[in-house]
Amino acid sequence: MVKIGNIELGEFPLLLAPMEDVSDPPFRAVCKDYGADLMYTEFISSEGLIRDAMKSRQKLDIFDYERPIGIQIFGGDEDAMALSAKIVDTTGPDLLDINFGCPVKKVVCKGAGAAVLKDVDLMVRLTSACIRSTSLPVTVKTRLGWDSNTKNIEEVAERLQDIGVSALSIHGRTRQQLYKGDADWTLIAAVKNNPRIHIPIFGNGDIDTPEKALEYKNRYGVDGIMIGRAAIGYPWIFREVKHYINTGEHLAPPTLSERLQACRKHLYGSVSWKGQKLGILEMRRHYASYLKGLSHVKEFRNRLVTTEDLSEIDAILNEVEIKYSSENVLA
Repeated sequence: MVKIGNIELGEFPLLLAPMEDVSDPPFRAVCKDYGADLMYTEFISSEGLIRDAMKSRQKLDIFDYERPIGIQIFGGDEDAMALSAKIVDTTGPDLLDINFGCPVKKVVCKGAGAAVLKDVDLMVRLTSACIRSTSLPVTVKTRLGWDSNTKNIEEVAERLQDIGVSALSIHGRTRQQLYKGDADWTLIAAVKNNPRIHIPIFGNGDIDTPEKALEYKNRYGVDGIMIGRAAIGYPWIFREVKHYINTGEHLAPPTLSERLQACRKHLYGSVSWKGQKLGILEMRRHYASYLKGLSHVKEFRNRLVTTEDLSEIDAILNEVEIKYSSENVLA
């Protein structure tokens, strides 16, 4: 049984990676429906929380059906991270996660996210500040290192465990790689197989099929797998991976009806949480994934991403279901 603090996650948990502008409550809801064992909020700026920035505060929204759920924060200042941890503590998540892996320029330029990989002592201080400021289990998501010459994840793992981190999720790329090239899981395995390491180690990067999930589980010995981009528009990845690991057999892909049902739940959740205008606008990035595999679907997709009327979107999805109802299994 894999545990983070007192949180029981099963024998081989599947985690939904925190993704900026993606893993909001409506998206998390459909991923939970199809088997995500642990989920996280989008990352939240410690500075934004302290300033009471509306967008940062809204990201603190969590719901009981999502549990266990972690709130993820990032920042480069000890005092700000400590105060943010106290704020997070009051909202009642199951754990607090710290992002030391985000590679995007606007985060790195502030000395946060993956930028902290250049200064392990600072990473330790920032993490310690959070641990001292919350009663929640504290976990960390990070990368192998800043670049190919500074892959310091083995040192990072030991030092973070020594100060009280409860679990570590490792993306198998450096910051320099961004999301290019293949994720290297050999160093993730080195961390997991270090006899000093006793906290759960979760691997992240390039898991997009049930076969790969089982292969990496067996080859690298991690305690669980974190899935990110492969879940966008395809939350069924979680149930398919679980079924394949347990049986060695493939589940049938979701039917068109299942796809549209999940798409609608995501859409209406987005509208309910963000308001109609923003909810419809931000849902547009997901339609291509939900409709992937349908032939000649471009016309419908174009209409979905241009209309601002909820009832019209619903009508277009009905048209899709009628037109493609004979295509029971999608690519």
